[in-house]
Parts: sequence; structure tokens; C-alpha cells
Amino acid sequence: MQTNLADFMRNTPDGEEADAILRKCVHCGFCTATCPTYQLLGDELDGPRGRIYLIKQLVEGAPATRSTQTHLDRCLTCRSCETTCPSGVQYGRLVEIGRKITEEKITRPIGQRVMRRVLASFVPNSALFTPTMRLGQHVRRLLPKKLRDKVPARQRMLEWPTTTHARKMLMLAGCVQPSMMPNVNIATARVLDALGIQTIVAPEAGCCGAIRLHLGYTDEALDDIRANIDAWWPYVEQGAEAIVMNASGCGSTVMEYAHLLRDDPAYAAKAQRIVELTRDIAQILPDFEEPLIALTRRRAVHTVAFHPPCTLQHGQQIRGKVEHLLEALDIEVRLPADSHLCCGSAGTYSLTQPALSYTLRNQKLEKLNALEPQMIVSANVGCISHLQSGTSMPVAHWIELVEHMLSA
Repeated sequence: MQTNLADFMRNTPDGEEADAILRKCVHCGFCTATCPTYQLLGDELDGPRGRIYLIKQLVEGAPATRSTQTHLDRCLTCRSCETTCPSGVQYGRLVEIGRKITEEKITRPIGQRVMRRVLASFVPNSALFTPTMRLGQHVRRLLPKKLRDKVPARQRMLEWPTTTHARKMLMLAGCVQPSMMPNVNIATARVLDALGIQTIVAPEAGCCGAIRLHLGYTDEALDDIRANIDAWWPYVEQGAEAIVMNASGCGSTVMEYAHLLRDDPAYAAKAQRIVELTRDIAQILPDFEEPLIALTRRRAVHTVAFHPPCTLQHGQQIRGKVEHLLEALDIEVRLPADSHLCCGSAGTYSLTQPALSYTLRNQKLEKLNALEPQMIVSANVGCISHLQSGTSMPVAHWIELVEHMLSA
């Protein structure tokens, strides 16, 4: 696809990147077959190919319109199209450039501006989010259903392991997971502890940056990213083996740190080192398959349906590892039809695009429930919460199941 960048994009990092990505696209349309919003709406402009044309027009100087912004807003950034694309088009990066242009040139309606500002200020701030979530969980039964859907029931917390080990790994606790689903982090630490690895959480590390980044607050997102690097760096220098991610959405964003800070001379090299150390827990545990088999025993749950989050299978390109590990532990894993499609969670998408989000959730749950599992497992806090709000079947992180299987 040939491009002719407008003056405001020429010789800029975003312009050069957009030009390189656009030139890879051969507008074959394979991406439309795996795009959730195109499948729902049937509109070319609500599929990757159509959105690519819209972004091409933007970078070539066409006026940004509210219509263009709406079509870009509807994108889940699930990146299923990237997995499908035979030409290697990095659509996820391209759509962020398109969104940045429209945010700069289009004034949103007041309601949208307020909602997005509140989300960007509140959700990544654990000092605000945690007490609010605790209050919501306390009065959960009294909340209207739409709000109750966003407040998972409070977990009875496991105990954090206290044994000191020579082997140490950092873990990103996240901004919402400690209050919404604290046992995901604790279960991760307990499994690693059983394998002789100590889990360290840097107290100053916070949101991975994804929330603000995808809402268009790029500068604030980069500040989040730099703060995390600063928080982790002393432990990196002390020899931490890895930075463990158990929320695939966070992991997918952290894996982009080097790209996001590529033009920052103070952080570019550090960001690259962070990316090199970052591993999803699904990448770490397969190396310990035999010890895990010896440490675990089969419990009441022996058949699960697995929903692989988009940020795991498309963002990080991690496929099959969770299924293989659980099957090695004598758990039957069933994948739903169209397991490559998004559940509709997508960070704050369920708040900014509720109709599309809940339609996708219901479709996903229909396919998951059809498998007749004992429970549903996934690998991202947003997906787990979103799916749980639509079914009476238990939904949990797969690492919680592994922890439950540890022999007492």
C-alpha cells in the first residue's frame, strides 16, 4: 500500500512507523474473517482493512472526523488480525497512531471526555481504586446489576509464602488485580515458592500503562512505564531472573516498553532489558513440568474450559502452553469454537462500548458453556471478571487451579 505522508507526519517517529506498517498491507482482507467487530457489524470500516484505510487517510492529511474516531473506538485492539495477516502488518501499533491523531484533532462529546478522564485517573490509581472496590464488594448485593457486574465477589485470601529462596523473580502486582482478585498474585507466588523461587513485588510499581495508553493519555502512560522501570531496576541490578506476569494484558503492554520508549535516551536501554526479562507465568512453568507433576495431585476439578485471552495468544503470541501444562497435571482442557475471538473485555472497552462488549461476552460464554466444563479458566483479570459477570459457572485464573492442586 503506497503512502504520501502529510507534512505534520513526515520525519516523525509516528509517521515513519505508520508508513512502514501501511506499506506492508496488501489489502487482502484475510483480517476481516477474524475481526470480532466486523463479524458483529458487517461494516468494512469496523474491520481492520477498513480502519487501515481510514488511518492512511489521516496520515496523508485528510481531515479527522468524528466518524473516523468512532470506527477506531470500536476496535477492541485484540490483534487477532495480526495473527491472521500473511504480510505481518502490525495493526495494533498502527491503530494507536490513528487514535492519537483523532484525539488531537477531534473534540469528544462532554460525556465521553468526562468518562475517559475519570477512567484514566481512577482505575490505574490503586490508592483510589482499592478502597472503592472494597466498599463495592461490601455492599455488592445492594448494587444494581450493571454495577454489580463490575464488582467481583471478595475472595478469601490465601497466605503469601514467607520462605526466602536464593532464586528470585519480580512480579507485577498490577493496579486492579490486588483488590479484585488478590489470590491470582498469591497463587502465583505460592506455586513459585513450591518450586524454590521467591516472588518479589516492588512496592513502587503500579499500572503497566495500558489503561491510559489505550484511552489516549499517552504521556501519562509513559510516566507509568518509567515509574515501573525505576521501581524494578534495583532488583534487576541485583540479579532477578525474570519479571513475572500473570495478567496477560499487562504482559502484552510491558513487552512493548522498548518500543514505546525507543526515543527516550534515559530509558530506551533499560526498557529493552525489562522486555528481555518479562515472562508470562505460562512461559515459566513449562520448564518445571516434572517437579509440578510431583508436587500436585488431582482434585475435584478435572475438566475445564480454557479461554485464551487475546493479549496472550495474539499480543504475546503465546499459544498452547497453558493447555499443555494443565493436561500434564491430569486436567482435561477444552477449547471453545472460535477460541481466537475476543470475549469483549478489552480493558475499559466494556465501559466505553458496552453493547458490543456484552454481545461478544454472551457469544463467548455460549461456546464455553457448551463444552460442559466444571469451571472456566483464563489468564487475564479483565477477561475473568467479564466472563464471571455473565455466568453462574466458576471462572478463575488457571494459576489458581494449579495452586489448589499443590499437595498439602
